[in-house]
Amino acid sequence: MVHRPSSGSWQVAADSPHREPVLYAVGEMTQTLRARGETPAVAVWGPGERGWERYEPSAPARTARPAGPASAAPTSRQERLHDRRHQVLLAGLSAAGLDELAEEDEAAVRTLVERLDETTVRRIAHWLSTAAAA
Repeated sequence: MVHRPSSGSWQVAADSPHREPVLYAVGEMTQTLRARGETPAVAVWGPGERGWERYEPSAPARTARPAGPASAAPTSRQERLHDRRHQVLLAGLSAAGLDELAEEDEAAVRTLVERLDETTVRRIAHWLSTAAAA
């Protein structure tokens, strides 16, 4: 649930049987509201031992995650997002006139793709294409 001070109401941000998609959706909604100048309040609720319980961010997750090499492998969604960030950054560099990259340039692109979120990568690509047009 997200509380929007401008409307004075609570809205459901996401509904899923799994916590991770909900946290992702709440994060995106919070980021959008902050970009609009609002300061939202967030409460995440989910099924617990005594029915619906409020999720406390400081509390450890109740579900045990499997440890081992299988959990270290990226999911198909993570791979798609990684590939998309890579394509966006290469398109921005291409728009800036940098079609052929040296080995250290490729390493820099890989580092940016691994460490930055998609919104930031898109912003950098926008700056590059805007600079090329000027």
